[in-house]
Amino acid sequence: MCLAIPSRVVKIENDMAVIDVDGVRREASLLLLEDPQVGDWVIVHAGFAIHKIDEIVARESLDILRESAAVVEQAQHKKGGI
Repeated sequence: MCLAIPSRVVKIENDMAVIDVDGVRREASLLLLEDPQVGDWVIVHAGFAIHKIDEIVARESLDILRESAAVVEQAQHKKGGI
């Protein structure tokens, strides 16, 4: 299964962006986007920003991912896995 993560563009240099997800910054290619701007929210997969998205949708998606991770972690604790 593949997972694309909503990220905010914080810097652009040539066709590369620095993206931010909860304070974690990484580089992503912007080659697949039309007219990317600093402040845009994008979906990133395999190092490429593949689609611009609305900030509200991005934040809701990140909240769901956080909640899912918490459920998995809690289940692992109950099984004694962590």
